[in-house]
Amino acid sequence: MSGAGAPTTRATDCSDLRVAVVAASWHDTVMGGLLDGALRACQDHQVEPEVLRVPGSFELPVAAQAAAAAGFDAVVALGVVIRGGTPHFDYVCAAATDGLGRVALDHTVPVGFGLLTCDDEAQALDRAGLPGSSEDKGYEATAAALATARVVRTVRSTVVADVR
Repeated sequence: MSGAGAPTTRATDCSDLRVAVVAASWHDTVMGGLLDGALRACQDHQVEPEVLRVPGSFELPVAAQAAAAAGFDAVVALGVVIRGGTPHFDYVCAAATDGLGRVALDHTVPVGFGLLTCDDEAQALDRAGLPGSSEDKGYEATAAALATARVVRTVRSTVVADVR
């Protein structure tokens, strides 16, 4: 199981951070679980997120880029791509993954990676944070983005303090 070895995290006060949650719309049940997990993580970290919906996972990077450019301190990208009988799965997964990584590096803004890339619907449901799921990837991606945003803010303030 991919959740083995996951770090233990504690919720911290992130109420001073602006957070965007960008969520795809395909696969209602899975996306509902991912989004609920992300919103729970935001609540645990005392954050009021801006939720932005896009049609599918392919559209996540452009919306994440817009959010990063608009000054959000962290962006959480949520989506699911389920393998089918054509190479479409590979193209969408690669484009979304590469695009989200580029957004994070180009803008120095943490992007929580909540994109499920699954062989079948059962795998997606098991990672969606629903009752009976073994993992809650929406929560995990959000908590990771918030923790990283704290690190980035610390680095930025240290650099500013060192310059003075």
